[in-house]
Amino acid sequence: MKYTIGYDIGSSSVKIALVEVSTNKKIAVITEPQEEMPIHAEKAHWAEQNPEMWWKHLCAGTHKILKENIVNANHILSIGISYQMHGLVVLDKDKSLLRDSIIWCDSRAVEIGEKAAKDIGEARFGAHLFNAPGNFTASKLKWVKENEPDLYSRVAYYMLPGDYIAFKLTGEIATTINGLSEGMLWDFKEKKVANWLLEYYGIDTKLTPPLVANFEDQGRVSASGAAQSGLPEGIPIRYRAGDQPNNALALNILKSGEVAATGGTSGVLFAVSDRNASKEFYRVNHFAHVNYTPDASLIGTLLCVNGAGIQYSWLRRMAGFNDFHEMNDLANKVPIGSEGLINLPFGNGAERMLLNKTPGAQFSNLNLNQHQQGHLFRAALEGIAFSFAYGMEIMQEDALDIKVIRAGNDNLFRSKIFSTTVASLIGQPIEIYNTTGAVGAARAAGVEYGGLEDYSQSISSMDRVSEISPPKEKEAYHLAYQKWKTVLKQKLN
Repeated sequence: MKYTIGYDIGSSSVKIALVEVSTNKKIAVITEPQEEMPIHAEKAHWAEQNPEMWWKHLCAGTHKILKENIVNANHILSIGISYQMHGLVVLDKDKSLLRDSIIWCDSRAVEIGEKAAKDIGEARFGAHLFNAPGNFTASKLKWVKENEPDLYSRVAYYMLPGDYIAFKLTGEIATTINGLSEGMLWDFKEKKVANWLLEYYGIDTKLTPPLVANFEDQGRVSASGAAQSGLPEGIPIRYRAGDQPNNALALNILKSGEVAATGGTSGVLFAVSDRNASKEFYRVNHFAHVNYTPDASLIGTLLCVNGAGIQYSWLRRMAGFNDFHEMNDLANKVPIGSEGLINLPFGNGAERMLLNKTPGAQFSNLNLNQHQQGHLFRAALEGIAFSFAYGMEIMQEDALDIKVIRAGNDNLFRSKIFSTTVASLIGQPIEIYNTTGAVGAARAAGVEYGGLEDYSQSISSMDRVSEISPPKEKEAYHLAYQKWKTVLKQKLN
């Protein structure tokens, strides 16, 4: 058999998948390490990780998955990479790391992005970036320039986390249109790098890596990369994308009107359209999708709730439970609306859909004589689901035509309370697919052997496992949601 291998470089772990090329069937998926990778937060709202940690776990996991599945590394044909979006990695002229990566949930550059938006003006950034500059890679690089000038003077290359993994495998430095759009550095109107934003920030445009396209050779594994990872020297990286566009691809979300929903550490809605304009630049983001080209402008509109699964994980640790099934069982015994207990899950950095405010996570209306653990768990699941519904309202206000919603059969969507609440409030069924980002990346690395149309048909027949339909009686869900929105409004004001 011949295989492709896919990597999903998250902030919690590295997931690795092997896929059989001729059938697109998943052979194995593993997670490395078993415990969550640490995030360093020297100050409030900061979040950093050492990219060498990602590489170390990628190499260990690759050796492990090959050994456990008795796979000859020489039978691997190509590599796909998915990665945590918006992060900043900087190297010097010798291609050595200069500092830890400022990762996706770090909020230190919010003010820099806000000032840029004010100075540049909505007419320009809206038409060209489809986004306000925000707290993204370009603004994070500006923060380094302002606050670490000695270090910045030695920067020779900036890149996204996935670009760094590709560099470690191949020794070559490059990026993609997808990656630049994540960093607010792709000009959708001019269809080229937004050098004008770098110039506004006073950043040398020569620091931008050369571009490679998805679904083509993006560099080949070097002798050093092969020695460390256990992969064959000379095989190509055929694909890389940020985790949310990649999750959409894994869920077969490739056409206009299709929406991917993800309920992991953060909660995400990713809606694909062929739009060429938007009126919403602050609460949602618009990125080049994995199948975007300058000639075929497929845009992914992303709404992210930073405080999603991390809220439920925090509750599990605080309550001393071993797994989420016990929590879900207790939550299922509590009626819709959690008997008045309301949770805002926004405790994981600035929330873009709330205009970069950081309201924090909180429970409201707590009755010490009435509410038990099950109420806390149900209120948390409902609070996250209500956040999804709130985000969907924002997207629909931006004239997105939503035809299909798909989600992975993992994390929050395994909870009947969560998935049914979301389906009830958005008024549409949710198709559940049994897949992961690492599997999607591995499959995408083999697209050259079939093409996207064949890929789409294959995934639909293999991965769709169920459908969650809105219940006939939805009034209780909507009443609870309105009460939640009232509390949110009070908190924001």
